[in-house]
Amino acid sequence: MQALEGPGEGRVLVVAGGGGLRCALVGDALGELGVKHGWAGIVVDGPIRDSQAMAGMAVGVKALGTCPLKSDKAAADQGQAQVTVTVQGVDVRPGDWVYADWDGILISRKQLE
Repeated sequence: MQALEGPGEGRVLVVAGGGGLRCALVGDALGELGVKHGWAGIVVDGPIRDSQAMAGMAVGVKALGTCPLKSDKAAADQGQAQVTVTVQGVDVRPGDWVYADWDGILISRKQLE
């Protein structure tokens, strides 16, 4: 995911995986890129791998679950940046605010107090 190679500036990357659980869309190598480039979080509409390693990283990660099978790297690099995506029936637009805790994720059009 090329987006994680650019400056995160405290933003959250939302990966629209269509809710499929066949293979992991993000692993520890991408998590490390997120940390290195200043991303605050990664939300994945699909599973991740290397969850134990990712839990100790300084980047928040939310996903539908885990799966040991890697995704096709060529397919992963086909993603688009700065577009509206739908995650679990919720439209997420560029510039939206993402809030997360142990119980879930909230998407807001404006910053909450």
